[in-house]
Amino acid sequence: MTENSDLLTLRSVSKSYGAVPVLHDVNLEIRDGEFLTVLGPSGSGKTTVLRLIGGLEPLSSGEIRLDGQNISRMPINRRPFNTVFQDYALFPHLTVAGNVGYGLSVRHVPRKEIARRVAEALELVQLASFAKRYPAQLSGGQRQRVALARALICRPRLILLDEPLAALDLELRRQMQEFLKSIQREIKTTFLFVTHDQEEAIGMSDRICVMQAGRIRQLGTPHELYYKPNCEFVARFFGENNLVPGKLGEVHGELRSIDTALGRLICSIAGQPHLKNAPDGAGAFAMFRPEALHVADVPEGKNHFSGRVVDIAFAGSSTVAIIAAGDGRTTRLRMRLASRFSGSALTASETVALSFAPREAHLVLS
Repeated sequence: MTENSDLLTLRSVSKSYGAVPVLHDVNLEIRDGEFLTVLGPSGSGKTTVLRLIGGLEPLSSGEIRLDGQNISRMPINRRPFNTVFQDYALFPHLTVAGNVGYGLSVRHVPRKEIARRVAEALELVQLASFAKRYPAQLSGGQRQRVALARALICRPRLILLDEPLAALDLELRRQMQEFLKSIQREIKTTFLFVTHDQEEAIGMSDRICVMQAGRIRQLGTPHELYYKPNCEFVARFFGENNLVPGKLGEVHGELRSIDTALGRLICSIAGQPHLKNAPDGAGAFAMFRPEALHVADVPEGKNHFSGRVVDIAFAGSSTVAIIAAGDGRTTRLRMRLASRFSGSALTASETVALSFAPREAHLVLS
């Protein structure tokens, strides 16, 4: 199989529990050797996708293909996949070595071979000196690595990870994100990672599949989803976006105007034919990142506006301001304060002038 070819394909996959549909006509290609994250809020269907692939649930319709072969009805024990669950599912009465080697022992692999491969797996996850310990003697991060070693030891084609970092504290979670990605690059096994955490998805993934209400809303690289979300849901869910509602106006090459409470703004539509072809007057949002918004004491160029600060809130790395424009309508804006505002807060009733470059803004249909 060539690099970046499709390992697994979901074709028109749907799933219902009784009369309740949870997945709707899902089509997805998982590339050989990639780290693909399925991202979405609770109830979006992301874990159901993982369970269908793993054979833990039957499909209602559609098919799943591995290397072009339909495996939709293949028993779970014949699928060359392993799963790492959120609770790790370790056997408390077995040592670390016993847990890691369990899958090989039930396959009646010779003991010497099991011992050799257990040692290799524990070395890979940096737990070689923990072989004789029991799960209760391990930290959360160590238990997570034992579960990963157990998944790796049978040399699966695909590893399914169902929110395995959710129970860890913030610092340990970040460390494990780096560790998982480094392991995946080293062994070149395909990882399908399920999470509701956007930061995890951005930091670990080659591609991200964003789901909502049982449907895929967008599939792309972290950079594509971060800077060019294709719908309002992805724009709101995927990071800290400013979304200013308005009505679409004229097209000027790779730019298009939108009339908003802040005035007429100009945004890029490069590579987005659906935005170029949308009718004038259609509802849309001007989307731009907090770092794109700059204090502009002297009006210059496009997308320059001013307004009165109605309210202000400190939000860590950014500041949230409610701005009333000339017509009195208010707009919520998130910005990175710089220049004369560095180290200090804006004040209510202050008039502030702001601007952003058209190339740093993107249109999203509402």
